Amino acid sequence: MGFWENIQHIDRRWIYLLVAIAVFFPMIVVMHFPIEITPEARQLYEAIDALPNGSVVMLTFDYYPSAMAETQPMSIAALRHMFSKDMKVLTLSNIPLGGPSIAERVTREIALEYDKVYGIDFVNLGYKANYVAVMHGLASSIESIFPSDYSGTPLRDLPMMKHVKNYRDIEFIFVVADNATVDYWISIVNAQYGKPVGSGVTAVVAPKMYSFVDAGQMTGLLGGMKGAAEYERMVDISGSAIRGMDAQSLVHLLVIFFVIVGNLGFFMSRGKDGR
Repeated sequence: MGFWENIQHIDRRWIYLLVAIAVFFPMIVVMHFPIEITPEARQLYEAIDALPNGSVVMLTFDYYPSAMAETQPMSIAALRHMFSKDMKVLTLSNIPLGGPSIAERVTREIALEYDKVYGIDFVNLGYKANYVAVMHGLASSIESIFPSDYSGTPLRDLPMMKHVKNYRDIEFIFVVADNATVDYWISIVNAQYGKPVGSGVTAVVAPKMYSFVDAGQMTGLLGGMKGAAEYERMVDISGSAIRGMDAQSLVHLLVIFFVIVGNLGFFMSRGKDGR
């Protein structure tokens, strides 16, 4: 049996092994594949970057653990961007399962990198049911909706919250979500209270969101892991989103290679047999 015939009958387990290597190798070594920055992602980055140092921003963790591969890198990149500009970060979640605890873990981990102190530089409000009522209530008084933070500490005992009473004290809201809560942040908080809102959403939610950006109701958008990788590139970090996109690109190249070699093997074998 000749070379091309062998290609036609290669053991599929070798293919599985090569795909596995292509997936795991970029997790160890950053491949630096080019990432095109979309206008929507750049708009979001520039909106946050243009805020004065020390501004108060809100970052929401409106996503379930099942969507963390796409959404958590957005939250981490945003926190690094915000903390690097000495912004005061207020977090909350409209998702009861996972959202508040994810916010607590991620903010405290990233805060350590920038020597930020809880209660002074960042506060996690946690979760309250009925997000429509919560969004309206925050417009008049944050403390009326969240008398205490995620850990149970009264807001009046947190130095940062002495100067953050409602939306008027918040410069920008970045909503990271995997569901329809982002629609309400736009229709209530942006449309009715005039606060600029940007968002990072999963890839399946993103197509719907572009119309809000075009209408000027949303200030920037990150879509899926690609959007998270764009933000990481603009913040100049090599996080899990860039590594994930590297793995995806490498597997795509490997699949293209398999298709080309497989077709060559087929046509070369057919030509040799005279068929």
